[in-house]
Amino acid sequence: MEILKHECGVAMVRLLKPLEYYHEKYGTWMYGLNKLYLLMEKQHNRGQEGAGLACVKLQANAGEEYMFRERAQGAGAITEIFSTVHSHYKDLSPEQLNDPFFAKANLPFAGELYMGHLRYSTTGKSGLSYIHPFLRRNNWRVKNLALCGNFNLTNVDELFRDITAMGQHPRKYADTYIMLEQVGHRLDREVEKLYAASEAEGLQGIEITKAIEDRIDLSKVLTRCVPTWDGGFVICGLTGSGEMFTVRDPWGIRPAFYYADEEIVVVASERPVIQTVMNVHAWDIKELNRGEALLVNKRGEWHTSQIVEPKENKACSFERIYFSRGSDMDIYRERKQLGERLVPAVLRAIDNDLNHTVFSFIPNTAEVAYFGLQEGLNYYLNGLKKSWIADHSHRISEDELEQILSMRVRTEKVAIKDIKLRTFIAEGNSRNDLAAHVYDITYGSINPYTDNLVVIDDSIVRGTTLRQSIIGILDRLHPKKIVILSSSPQVRYPDYYGIDMSRMNEFIAFKAAVALLKERGMEHVLTDTYQKIKRLQEEHRSSEENCVKAIYAPFSDAEISRKMAELLTPEGTCAQIEIVYQTLEGLHASCPNHPGDWYFSGDYPTPGGVRLVNQAFINYMDEEY
Repeated sequence: MEILKHECGVAMVRLLKPLEYYHEKYGTWMYGLNKLYLLMEKQHNRGQEGAGLACVKLQANAGEEYMFRERAQGAGAITEIFSTVHSHYKDLSPEQLNDPFFAKANLPFAGELYMGHLRYSTTGKSGLSYIHPFLRRNNWRVKNLALCGNFNLTNVDELFRDITAMGQHPRKYADTYIMLEQVGHRLDREVEKLYAASEAEGLQGIEITKAIEDRIDLSKVLTRCVPTWDGGFVICGLTGSGEMFTVRDPWGIRPAFYYADEEIVVVASERPVIQTVMNVHAWDIKELNRGEALLVNKRGEWHTSQIVEPKENKACSFERIYFSRGSDMDIYRERKQLGERLVPAVLRAIDNDLNHTVFSFIPNTAEVAYFGLQEGLNYYLNGLKKSWIADHSHRISEDELEQILSMRVRTEKVAIKDIKLRTFIAEGNSRNDLAAHVYDITYGSINPYTDNLVVIDDSIVRGTTLRQSIIGILDRLHPKKIVILSSSPQVRYPDYYGIDMSRMNEFIAFKAAVALLKERGMEHVLTDTYQKIKRLQEEHRSSEENCVKAIYAPFSDAEISRKMAELLTPEGTCAQIEIVYQTLEGLHASCPNHPGDWYFSGDYPTPGGVRLVNQAFINYMDEEY
C-alpha cells in the first residue's frame, strides 16, 4: 500500500567464450548484452529512478576504446539505455551486424564483461551524476574501474576523513564516490607492487603490463577496503583489463546470487531472476555468503573468496516481506506463512464470527500473504467442521449437516488500485483529494452494517495511505468493523542499510508511542532519552546503545496498535477500526533464514546503525521542541 524505495538492483554477466561461439550457438554475438537486459528488466521492481550499464571489451588494440558506459534517469531508463546502445548499430549492413569478428573489432558494447544497475535513491540525491555504474579512468587498463552496488553505508564521514587524509580528493561527498576512490586507491597500490615485482624480474614495457594483468588479484584489494565499510552492501566491480568481482557485506544484509557454467557467469540481486533468464533450476544458483566475494579473472577463471570474517546473520527480512519478487519459491512460501500466522489474531478481532466476515487484500504485494491467510482460515474452519461432525451427543439432521458443510471463508476482491497519484499536483488539498481516490472498491461485496471487513497489507509504515484513502473508501461499504492486517510487525525504527525510511516522525508507530507518553503524563521519557543520547555523544559512545527503545518500552504492542488505529481513522468514519500486526516471533518463524529485523526490534547489526538511530531521535526532538 505504501511504496517504500529500496536501493537497488545489480546484474553482472561474464562471457567465458569468444563472441563467435555465442553467435554460432545462439544466433547472435549480442548474447551477453541480451542477458544483461533481461536480468535488469526482471529486476525493474528494485529501482525506477535510473539505470546504467558498463561493458568491457577484452583484447582491444591500443588506441581503441575498451570500456563503455551508458546511463539514464527515470522509470523508462532501462529501455532508454539499451535503445542508445542499439542506436550504434542502426546504420550497419546485415552482414556487418551478423559478423561477430566485425563487432568485436569495431562496435561499442561488443564485449565479454557487462554490469547493470537499477537505482532507487534513499539519500534524496538525484541526477545523472549519481546513477551507477561509476567510472575511474586511467591509461593503464588494469587501473580502470567501474563500480556499482546495492548498498547504504553508515560510516561515510569516517571513510571520507580516511581517504582525504591520504591526500585524495573525492569529486562528491557521497558514499559511492568515496568507495570508488577507496577501491581505486587500493587497486593503484596493488598494481604498483606488481610493477615493482615485474621490474625486479627483468621484465620491460608491454611485458610488465601483461604480467600485471595476468597476476592482479582483486581479493587483495577488497580485503583492504571491505572491513572498513559499516552497512549493508553488495558491491560489483569491473576493471578495464577484464577482472570482475561481487562482494557481500559480512552480515548478509543485502542479497546476491550467482550462476556459473562453462559458458557464462551471472550475478543478480534475486534468485528467480537468474532462474528465468538462464532457464536453470533454483538449486543451480548459489547465494553469495556473508563477507564473501565472487571473483573472475581476465582468463575467465572464477572462484569465491572470504574477504572478511562473516558476522552474525542479519539478512534483511524486508527483502522477504516486500522487496524481492514473490516468484522465488522460498519467498512465496514465507509470505504465505506470514499470512497464515495471523489467523489466531484475526479470529480474536472478529470474535470468531466467520459467517459475518469478508476477507480481502490491499493490492498488489500483499496477495501472497492473503492466500496464506485464506489457507489458515480454511484449516481452522475444517477443524470446526470435523469436531462438530464427530460430536455424537445427538444425531445430526440433514439440515444441520448442510449448514456445517456450507460454512466457508468469505473472500472478495474489495479494494482495487485505480489510479496513480501524479506528483505534479503539489498543492496540499488537491493532492490529498487525489490520494483519496488512488483506490476504488467493489460495491455490494459485503452486507452493510452486518459484516466485518478484514483486509491484509504487507506493511504499514507511515499510515498515510490508510488515513487518506483506504479506510475512508472501505467505510463506504458500511462494514460493522474494519480490521487492517499487516503481515509484518510494527515498523518502529529507521533503516540505514538501503530502505528509504530514515526519520523518526515518519513512523506511525513512533507517533502513537509519543501520543501515549503525552496522554499519560510521561513526556519526561522523551527528554530523558534526549539527554542520555546527548551525554553518550559527548562521550563518543552513541553507537553502544539504541536509546530510542525507551520510547516504546512503557507500552504493549496492542496499546500502540490501538493508538495507531485512532490516529489513522479519518473523521466521520462509521466503522470500528482495528489494526493487527504480525508478531516478531511470527516473522522469524516464517522467515527463519532472514533474521534482520532492526526496523521492527531496534536491534541494529552494526554500530553505525545504532549511532544513526540515536541521532535521528536528536533531530526529531530539535525540530519538535
